[in-house]
Amino acid sequence: MLDRCLDSLSAAGGAVPRVIVVDNGGEASDTGGLETVRQGVEVLRLPYNAGYAGGCNAGLRLCSSRYVVFLNDDAEVGPGWLEPLVAEAERDHSIGALQPKILSLKSRREGRREFDYAGAAGGMIDRLGYPFCLGRSFSGSEEDRGQYDEPAEIFWASGVAMFARREVLERLGGFEEGFFMHMEEIDLCWRMRLQGFRIRSVPSSIVWHEGGASLRQGSAGKVYYNHRNAFSMLLRNRGSAALWFVVPVRVLLEFAAVLYYLAGGRAGFERAWQVLRAAAHNLRGFSGTLRMRGMIQRGRRVTDRELFRGAPFSVLLSRSRVQHAARGSQ
Repeated sequence: MLDRCLDSLSAAGGAVPRVIVVDNGGEASDTGGLETVRQGVEVLRLPYNAGYAGGCNAGLRLCSSRYVVFLNDDAEVGPGWLEPLVAEAERDHSIGALQPKILSLKSRREGRREFDYAGAAGGMIDRLGYPFCLGRSFSGSEEDRGQYDEPAEIFWASGVAMFARREVLERLGGFEEGFFMHMEEIDLCWRMRLQGFRIRSVPSSIVWHEGGASLRQGSAGKVYYNHRNAFSMLLRNRGSAALWFVVPVRVLLEFAAVLYYLAGGRAGFERAWQVLRAAAHNLRGFSGTLRMRGMIQRGRRVTDRELFRGAPFSVLLSRSRVQHAARGSQ
């Protein structure tokens, strides 16, 4: 997958000044397999697995460019993918991050053109703090028919291929390394937006994504990280007035998730246990989360009223209305 990713960067045209592959302490570190990955590509070897968040931050510390792109190694970029992103960032200096249109590599192999689950046409969020994507529904991903081909304001940019302004990343301290993986890019974009920076989609830039290369959809690990980090992210970033209502609702929904998983047989028991593990972790780390919350909230420049204007109360209840409104806002 890494070879295909690097091949696509070479074949896409345009100039990518610097490519850094972060080896997160895996088998390649033990064998030295990434030492000679290819000429012109730098390899940063970490002695342990720092996760997506820690690995990206380690790579970021080596950068001095105006912009950086965090690109998954199971992704492939399309022709001319970089230039529209740079042009959009140069046009509007209030932009903190941008997301290309992310399509499914599996669908391409099958002769179709569907949005990828991880990011699709742009990340959004509801008032309860649950993320969702344009181009993705509960029944699956939409076919790309050009319905999201106009640039749009989004809430978060997917970590599959996040283009970002380096000085903004450094001001915010990069990704939250305690998240390890999952939700870290949403948390980072939320903090960008609290500081007044904009996040936009750039659908003229296309990236294809394999998906599920680290943890497959529905796996126990994915359930744990998603539930753990989503709740922590909410506590860190949501305004105080809203939290008094939102947190009790989210606790009830976490309990409902446990019951839902328990109804799913043996595999469901494991997933239910992961939700409880996630809750226990957040309880143990509650004081630390509150300290981080204090730092984040002291730096906020945008109210929740502005941030969640037009957002649905719950994506579960409002999916069709959300998609209609999103298309209208473009």
